Amino acid sequence: MRRIVAAVSSLLVAGALLAACAPDSDPWEGRQPERLTIATGGTSGIYHGYGQAFASQLADEYGIEVEVLSTGGSVDNLQLLADGTADLAFSAADAVADAVDGEGGFAEPVEVRALARVYDDFAHLVVPADSEVEEIADLRGLRVSVGAPRSGTSLIAGRVLEAADVPIADLRVAELGITESIDALEDGRLDAVFWSGGLRTPGIVGLAEELPVRLIPLVDVVDELRAEYGHGYRHGVVPEGVYGMTEDVETLAVPNVLVVSPDMPEGVAHGLVQTLFDTRSEISVLVPSAALLDRSRAIYTEPAELQAGALRYYQDVKP
Repeated sequence: MRRIVAAVSSLLVAGALLAACAPDSDPWEGRQPERLTIATGGTSGIYHGYGQAFASQLADEYGIEVEVLSTGGSVDNLQLLADGTADLAFSAADAVADAVDGEGGFAEPVEVRALARVYDDFAHLVVPADSEVEEIADLRGLRVSVGAPRSGTSLIAGRVLEAADVPIADLRVAELGITESIDALEDGRLDAVFWSGGLRTPGIVGLAEELPVRLIPLVDVVDELRAEYGHGYRHGVVPEGVYGMTEDVETLAVPNVLVVSPDMPEGVAHGLVQTLFDTRSEISVLVPSAALLDRSRAIYTEPAELQAGALRYYQDVKP
């Protein structure tokens, strides 16, 4: 009898341990939303592809109706979040810092919370392979897209040019999104394109198949930008082979974060983060940058604080 009792007790203990280790049966904690809106970016960029893939997983797994907004990029996304048009948004960390501080493109501070650091952007200065441009200073007098207004690209392009002591007035400026910029470069209506995005940005991959391109190194401005702005700016490398390039290119990198408004219910934030990780493999088939999502790095979302529901998720899954 004692053996039977001991065996039953062992089974009960094992069952309790398994239940404690098992994923939450309801990641939404009773707060599953019926619909959500995600602010992304231009249709040729990674934000948009990531948003679409994540939306598909939310719809397939939970039947949530998700609207994916094509936008100008980070600054635009944060404003859409602030005015309630979007429920969650992709943004580069430098734009989040401006929003939190009420600087740059923001007339007043915008309060946001983060779900995860998702992947890093790399600053691209794209020119045709046969271009005579070798450094930032060579852009003077040329037709250059500095990104769509209120985009993360526009923010970084302005800072890069300032750090390189190249006044934007010295350029023949076009303010175009990534799709329009690629079309104009391919058609010969532009000489160079600034872009801040993940590797490999689909639109530039497609462009390189039609028009051989090069990236201009931006390494000379990185330390100055780190000293001036911080916000995660670091040295980055676009590896040989990306976009058909024959050598590594040193450039500027900045983290991307997925952000929400501070009044999002904790259960919704918890469900979003769990779904983001649970479906990472499926999403990365369509968006390779999604494979970079990592629990050990996702918590570093400065300057935005982690949303309480997101923080609880990371605490629950901590080894």
